[in-house]
Amino acid sequence: MSEQPSEASGVSGPPESPKASGPPADGSPTPPSPSASPSPAQGVEPPVTPAYLHAQRQGAQQAWQPGRPWQPPVKRPGATAKLRPAAPQLIPPAVLWAALATAVLSALLLGDGLGVNLLIVAVPAALAAGFAARAAGRRLRPWTATWAVGGLALLAVPALRDAGWPTFLAVVSAFALGSLALHGSRSWLGVLIGSVGTLDSVAAGVRWGWRGVRERADGSRGRWGTAVRTTAVALGLLMVFGTLFASADAAFADLLGRLTPDVSIVDGPLRTFLFLVGLVGALAAARTAAAPVRWDGLTVKAGKPRGRAEWALPLIVLDLLFAAFITLQLVVLLGGYDKVREKTGLDHAEYARQGFWQLLWATLLTLLVIALALRWAPRGGSRDRTLVRAVLGTLCVLTLVVVASALRRMDLYVEEYGLTRLRISVAAMELWLGVVFVLILAAGVLGARFLPRAIAVSAAAAVLAFGVISPDAVVAEQNVQRFEDDRASIDIDYLKDLSADAVPALDKLPEPQRSCALRVIQRELRGSDSPWYATSWGEARAEEILRERPATADHRTCYGLGTDGVREGERDGYEQDHDDYDPY
Repeated sequence: MSEQPSEASGVSGPPESPKASGPPADGSPTPPSPSASPSPAQGVEPPVTPAYLHAQRQGAQQAWQPGRPWQPPVKRPGATAKLRPAAPQLIPPAVLWAALATAVLSALLLGDGLGVNLLIVAVPAALAAGFAARAAGRRLRPWTATWAVGGLALLAVPALRDAGWPTFLAVVSAFALGSLALHGSRSWLGVLIGSVGTLDSVAAGVRWGWRGVRERADGSRGRWGTAVRTTAVALGLLMVFGTLFASADAAFADLLGRLTPDVSIVDGPLRTFLFLVGLVGALAAARTAAAPVRWDGLTVKAGKPRGRAEWALPLIVLDLLFAAFITLQLVVLLGGYDKVREKTGLDHAEYARQGFWQLLWATLLTLLVIALALRWAPRGGSRDRTLVRAVLGTLCVLTLVVVASALRRMDLYVEEYGLTRLRISVAAMELWLGVVFVLILAAGVLGARFLPRAIAVSAAAAVLAFGVISPDAVVAEQNVQRFEDDRASIDIDYLKDLSADAVPALDKLPEPQRSCALRVIQRELRGSDSPWYATSWGEARAEEILRERPATADHRTCYGLGTDGVREGERDGYEQDHDDYDPY
């Protein structure tokens, strides 16, 4: 008699015959079937379920798969996985061509120095990012345009000025603003990490570009061959007829030599490296624009609010200390310096030099104090907000007075000893810190939502202004003016090491001081063979001045003049050993 199907036993069909349950004819083992397990009512122990029938970690049953006896471990998402959007679609052709143009221009132009070439290379890289963002459906927002325009403006500094240190600051700041334009960050962590966030897309950008090239090349081999042949023919025609025209006319040969990059086999490794840097950088920028990491999603846990008295008392004591210091500064400025001099024995310049660096550190530490105070500030209601604004607002106002005092001290010191690169740099930094405190005060009134981006804009604007005004030119102008006003000694040994930006100011000196200050700069400019795209406007103007009025004094004349230029054997208050003087 046949057995009826039973739901309890889990068997959905008639039992198999002994022949059907035997091994296959080919001798291979028969995989066990969960549906064929006998019922406990038959007195037979059910077989143990094999491990390969468990699906991942839930214990669900699945069909047996030959060659896959185990499941791979489940990868846990990383800390930034929730911040990363979905991978972008296939890279558009316009992005590929713009990235290739960036790489070619980088290899051809950046090997001879920095000038307008950096801006030229940045344009196709920006176009690649724009094409990728448009293909991904992103819209141009006001802040994105602000970051992008600011970054390109900063890249104009190498085209205008010759000094290397403002150029370095401008290039680094331009990279940071470009990265912010691609990410669109607005929070503190978003602005800080987003300024270097493009580096996160370097490897992903290369993979994205390679996958796009490979998939497009598989379906369009004929078009790629046509493009290669067309490019080869065009380059061949340019080389043949360009060579003929250059040999026929010397003026055309000179023009062609100035416009075209001088590429040699010796420069091959450097040019290859620059090609790869340009290509990888453009692909990273495009990949970031297509799928930026949302760094704004990173948050810092707020500190535990403190009681009003516990929080406010230390800050009120600090406010009182600031007020006492500022009161003393006002007394000194209003005529009480004689008493201070009697006790300290310091003149105005020494007194100013002694306190400037301390005041600079006090300004920086005050920013840290404000950040920590806001983290643990009481947040109970309107009264707490009023207390926080009153205490921290007072501290910001007092710190602005400290900033003014520090700048006044630097001014006194510069009047005595002249201006240098270090002095103008720290004075510019102190001035920018004052702007930061003004923005903090405005945030206390208008809200802090705009503060991170406003401080980033102020920093970029400060770097741009610092580069455009040419600090080397300002240093030379101030020292020349001091020399003309009271015939004070001028440190020729220091001024001769300035960049070509200082030539217009140094050209105003009388002889032989003028020639002694310009000899080194003139020698460097004549020994330079930089093409037009690696020559700044400052260098071109200096070359024109020295071509019309060259420096003629020799090193003996300059040495006899005293190129060390210090007063009574001192520089900046320190004794100098003239036996170590090197006459160029």
